[in-house]
Amino acid sequence: MPVIAAGTDAATDSGAVTRAATGFIHLSLTAFRNYRQLSLDLDPRPVVLWGDNGAGKTNLLEAISFFAPGSGLRQAKLAEVDFRGGNHGGSNQSDMAWAVHARITLPRGEHLLGTGRDPLGPAQTGRDRRLHRLNGAPVRSQASFAEVLSVLWLTPQMDRLLSDATGSRRRFLDRLVASIDADQASRIGSYETTLRERAKLLRGEVATGGADLAAWLDGLEAEIAGLAVAIAAARNETVLRLNDFMAAGAPHTAFPLASLAIEGAVESWLQDMPALTAEDRLRDCLRAARAEDTASGTTRWGTHRSDLAVTYLGRRLGDLPLRAGDCSSGEQKALLLSIILAQARLTRHLRGEAPILLLDEAMAHLDASRRAALFEEVLALGTQAWLTGTERDWFKPLGDAAQGFAVSDGRLQLERL
Repeated sequence: MPVIAAGTDAATDSGAVTRAATGFIHLSLTAFRNYRQLSLDLDPRPVVLWGDNGAGKTNLLEAISFFAPGSGLRQAKLAEVDFRGGNHGGSNQSDMAWAVHARITLPRGEHLLGTGRDPLGPAQTGRDRRLHRLNGAPVRSQASFAEVLSVLWLTPQMDRLLSDATGSRRRFLDRLVASIDADQASRIGSYETTLRERAKLLRGEVATGGADLAAWLDGLEAEIAGLAVAIAAARNETVLRLNDFMAAGAPHTAFPLASLAIEGAVESWLQDMPALTAEDRLRDCLRAARAEDTASGTTRWGTHRSDLAVTYLGRRLGDLPLRAGDCSSGEQKALLLSIILAQARLTRHLRGEAPILLLDEAMAHLDASRRAALFEEVLALGTQAWLTGTERDWFKPLGDAAQGFAVSDGRLQLERL
């Protein structure tokens, strides 16, 4: 069996049947984590990666996650991703800027994607920045990739997401929204920028040039209110649809069913009033809270305060529904998988293709029957899932329905499952 090492191409098994219509057919990494240079030719079937911890499995998934809005599945600083050498990599090459390029095939055609750290960024702007290209043309941000594909992931770091800090659940919710609404990431980026501008004005860090401060704040708060209502409306719509898809799949899934709700003022207002009325109400709240926000250094009102509430359907804690945060770690992992799979089905229904799934070490807490159920659902989606694990035997039931690679210190070897 050929060894797919740094700088070589991986030939796919020509005898295997391609079962998926959506997936990467080429992926190349340059100076990325423990990969000095990697080039993979693939087909759209699911991809299985097995090997010891630290071999580079998660690094490959992280590379793909940079084609989703945000900072990737590790939320790493750009310079942290640069190649740092390794047992086979020679000298440390931290001065190289990382890059990821890919070709993806979808039912509606193929696209070329590229992103990476700009090596001239620090010299030109004083900070790190990313460059992005779509079909050979530069685009302003990675949010543009959301018009072409969606990416969802589940990592071991998310195992306690349902009982961790509010911000983690909110970011998870917005990734679900972005998989069916490509504009959500841009809305959030604009919203957060405008929040920071308002905070600087309140702290007196921006010269008004003689302009009326109250009028300037009025304008920013009107913009914040408009963006917040759009963000909240997209969240409400996604959760409503996702709950419907979760319920529809109840008789057919081996995973626990979840019920989702959003705990947030703006999302709640939109249940009872028109969007324009909600905008007016948020604008009034922001205006009334200026002194309080100045003193606290925070913004009391807005969608950045919202939380995702998840309950385990069919389970109760005394007389109350069982909240996911009170479940065991294994139950929480299973609930997250259930949400991800339901969202993938919803995305396929609305966009015409399911998202790319990055499931890092998802097998670890699953018994054989649940692993088989996961494989069945992944294959039924008709999309490329990337599955990692330390044990090759976990993935043998996939057989020729997937393409498998043994990973060792930044090297990949193509093998049959």
